[in-house]
Amino acid sequence: MDLTELEAELNLLLTQMENLPEDKHEFYLQLRERLSEIRAFGMPVPDDLVRLEKELEKEFASELKSGS
Repeated sequence: MDLTELEAELNLLLTQMENLPEDKHEFYLQLRERLSEIRAFGMPVPDDLVRLEKELEKEFASELKSGS
């Protein structure tokens, strides 16, 4: 999979998140997978996606701690 295909998938994931906010955890898992692929290619990951990944990670970690 080349960078253009990965970017297209990321854009699709972002659109899906807007349309399906109740499924944020699945989106987060897919986002992490795609960003890992980009990192594996040694390509730069857009800062906004890195921030989103970290924000979602923090959100889900706090939910686990609170028992939600």
